[in-house]
Amino acid sequence: MKTIVTTAGRPTELTIQLAKDAGKHLGLPYIDRQKRTVTQLQKQYENDVLVATKSRWEYYGVHSEQPFYFHPSSAMFRLKRLARGEIDTLIDACQLVEGDSFLDCTLGYASDSLVAAYVVGEAGTVVGCEASKVQAFILKEAFHGGRTDHQEYVSLMKKIDVISSDALSYLKTRKDSSFDVVYMDPMFEETILESGNINPLRHVGRTDALTKEWVLEAIRVAKKRVVLKAHFQSTWFNDFHFNQLVRKNTKFHYGYIDCLGKTV
Repeated sequence: MKTIVTTAGRPTELTIQLAKDAGKHLGLPYIDRQKRTVTQLQKQYENDVLVATKSRWEYYGVHSEQPFYFHPSSAMFRLKRLARGEIDTLIDACQLVEGDSFLDCTLGYASDSLVAAYVVGEAGTVVGCEASKVQAFILKEAFHGGRTDHQEYVSLMKKIDVISSDALSYLKTRKDSSFDVVYMDPMFEETILESGNINPLRHVGRTDALTKEWVLEAIRVAKKRVVLKAHFQSTWFNDFHFNQLVRKNTKFHYGYIDCLGKTV
């Protein structure tokens, strides 16, 4: 699906310039808002719509009235739990510690990367791949350009290096054992109805399926572990030989492959 760039309903000189600059950077057409609603623009141009507002970027999929924009989502309460000394299930599955390097293959809202950035600290590194160039742009603008309503997370956001690339292509550029942990959270094969907060992402995000090549590249690049998050009924755990960590009364599970002593 193609994308057009425009401003919020009441454009200013700033938002007009931001939208035009984004269009040039992303190779997307700028369209003057002309008091039209996003829905009207979606129908008229049959495109997704990237909107420059005063403080952030919003991305409307052509079939969605809910925009994707940066929001820390689950990281908000998970970071509070970690600060209280509680266990985070992803961090536990990754065996992530201060100073580690963490590659998030499927950045999405970057909630997991924010949590990882907190754990690895100043000595560690966090890199996130986002296959959608528009989503990657929104996250880069939020994390390193200040275009977000969530300034309270700026110290963590600045630690995350956003890569505009699909995971497999990026993994192929990395040296063996160049990250301590490689993490994959592909869009679930089965929709989890309770996860309404990711609905905007379903309309604009990439839904690449896990493949043997992807897993093998992840094993090659990971020094300690490759970790997968998937629906609890997913066949991926068995198909790709992940040790599934069963969690009662949850719709998603984590699985891991230990890479210490690997032969790949």
